[in-house]
Amino acid sequence: ELIRVVEASQQGAAVREAGSAEERIAELERRLSTAESDVKELASRLVDSEHQGGRLMNLYVATYQLHATLDPAEVQATIAEIAINLLGAQQFVLLLRRDEEGEGCEIALTEGQYDSAAPPYDGETYSGGDPMVDATLKDGVLRLGPTAESQALAAVPLRVQNEIVGALVLLKLLDHKPILRAEDRDLLDLLSAHAASALFAARLFATKDRKLRTLESLVKLARGE
Repeated sequence: ELIRVVEASQQGAAVREAGSAEERIAELERRLSTAESDVKELASRLVDSEHQGGRLMNLYVATYQLHATLDPAEVQATIAEIAINLLGAQQFVLLLRRDEEGEGCEIALTEGQYDSAAPPYDGETYSGGDPMVDATLKDGVLRLGPTAESQALAAVPLRVQNEIVGALVLLKLLDHKPILRAEDRDLLDLLSAHAASALFAARLFATKDRKLRTLESLVKLARGE
């Protein structure tokens, strides 16, 4: 009888130990699952942080490059580099208001229209014709397309305070980038402000430099040099 009691007691202890072990295993599995979930969340946050850091770096580099020169041609080339490398633009047009009195904008730069520029950008002057671009040149509001009236993907106003000095018109993106993303809005806003101020400063400097050189030439002529 005593032996049966001992055996029963041992069996009960073994069952309890087995149940306890299963509970510990289940607890460990829950902890492991939680840890894996935490690792995935941290990894996702790290990717987002790296992406955000890269975007901010791109904005900083773009701003620095725009204001690194007072040569109008170099500023225009920088705008083109930003449009291609950061926005992924394949076809775009840079429109600048003329210094002198007159209607329309100078077509300062075209990119990606290799055979011939498409209307209304097929001359030296843009005199209107794209409703979205015309509206942006009038009120200075950034617009995204395309729309029923316009094939442009974006009309980016170039403005200095309340003066609109031109517009960057995006017509087509590179194949690997089918649409403008929400994060591109920051870069478009940056171009709207900083590209305009950089162009304005460069053109003003070029005008002053040209006048100074003319004055120096007149002084030399007067001196008989």
